[in-house]
Amino acid sequence: MTNHVSLNKKSNNLHRSMAWGKLVIAILLCEATGIVSGFIGNASNNSWFSSLKKPLWNPPSSLFAPVWTSLYFLMGISLWLIWKSTSDSKQPAMRLFALQLFFNFWWSILFFRFQSPVFAFVEILFLWLAILGTIFLFSRISKLAAWLLVPYISWVTFASILNFNIWILNR
Repeated sequence: MTNHVSLNKKSNNLHRSMAWGKLVIAILLCEATGIVSGFIGNASNNSWFSSLKKPLWNPPSSLFAPVWTSLYFLMGISLWLIWKSTSDSKQPAMRLFALQLFFNFWWSILFFRFQSPVFAFVEILFLWLAILGTIFLFSRISKLAAWLLVPYISWVTFASILNFNIWILNR
């Protein structure tokens, strides 16, 4: 009996450490997406962006990095909640999450590297729809996972409006 209890305890510890490992991987995946996209897009110290006309309500550039870092962190936790679930619906939900992360990755590159507010705006609309779909699918598995994406879709909504206005002001 003692060996059986000991094996169960070891199994539970392994399961817990695997869950924490998934959390770390999920957060790092999301954060790395933003870091690599920003690096390729050359978003910081971009003279082209500095020269653009922007609406008066454009936030200071110093705000974007901490906001995105926080959003990627929340996205990682949200992904982890779905990944560790036993739901039969988790694979389609995680695929849609991957799609929205793919769109997220490309926005900075389209906007900053290719200097195309119009293509970036079209792309951010696909991103917004993918986030909305992800929230919907995540909500079927974990309400918390879905709610953790609400600040993200809110910020992307704001970013979409800002992107559109920058495009219009600089046509």
